[in-house]
Amino acid sequence: MTNDQAFRGTTASFPTLSIVTPSFNQAPFLSQTLDSVLDQNYPGLEYIVIDGGSTDGSREILESYSDRLTFWVSEKDRGQVHALNKGFERATGDWVGWQNSDDFYLPGAFESFAVATRRYPDADIVLADIVLVDEAGAPIRDVRYVKPTYESLFAEGMVLANQAAFWRRALHERVGTLDEQYNCSFDYDWFMRLLKSGRAVHVREHWGCLRYHGQSKTSVLAERFAKENLAIRGGRAPSGLSVAYSQLRRLARMLAHGDIGYVMRGLWRRAGRN
Repeated sequence: MTNDQAFRGTTASFPTLSIVTPSFNQAPFLSQTLDSVLDQNYPGLEYIVIDGGSTDGSREILESYSDRLTFWVSEKDRGQVHALNKGFERATGDWVGWQNSDDFYLPGAFESFAVATRRYPDADIVLADIVLVDEAGAPIRDVRYVKPTYESLFAEGMVLANQAAFWRRALHERVGTLDEQYNCSFDYDWFMRLLKSGRAVHVREHWGCLRYHGQSKTSVLAERFAKENLAIRGGRAPSGLSVAYSQLRRLARMLAHGDIGYVMRGLWRRAGRN
C-alpha cells in the first residue's frame, strides 16, 4: 500500500475545507453544482452559497438544500466578486476554494485534494486539470496545465482554473480580498496575487468542469477580458520572449509527463484556427 492509499483511508487527517459558490440566475445548472460539492462526502466540509437575489427559481433550489449547506443567502449584491468576498468572510476551513454556479467538481476531487496536501505539505496552492463541457454537461475536451508561476500567468494569461484550485485560508487572509473593479478577469488578478505570495503545486488529475454556454462570461466578453488582463499587468504587454519561454516550459513539462497526444491535439486545434 502506498502512502497516498493509506492517507485516503484516514479521513480524520483531512484538512478542513470551505467552498464558496456565488450564484445569480443560474437555476438550470445550480443543482448539479451543489450536488458536485455535497456528494464528495468530505469530512470537515463547509459549504457557503451567496446568491445575488435570483429571480429564476434559484432561491427555491437553495431552500431545498438548506439543511445541507453551512450558510446560504439570497439578497441583492454588487456582483460575483462581491458575493465571493462575502462568502470568504464566513469561511473557517484550513483551505478554501470557489466553484461557480454553472460549473462543477468531479467525483473524488476533494479526497484527491486532501491526499495532495499530505504529499506536498509545504504547498499553499493546490491545482489540477479540468474538463471543458457543453451546456448539457457533456465533455468537449480535457484541459491540462502544468505548475503555474507568477511569471507564467503574466506571460500567458489564465493558465489554471478555479474549478480545480484550492489554497490555504491563511494565504487568502494575507493576500486580502478579490478586487471588485474587475468584472471578468478578477480570477486572473486573484491568482496572480496568490502566486506572488504562495507556493503552488499541480496534480495531474481532473478535478473540475468548466461549462461553456451562451451566457457564460468566457463566451461573450472576450474583449473585456483582454482589457482587464492588460490593466492587471499594469498596462504592460508580455514580451514575445517571455511568452515563448513560458509556452516552451509548459510544452517541455507536458512532454516529460508523456502527454504527447494531448500536445498534438492542441497543435491541430491551433492549426485549424489559423
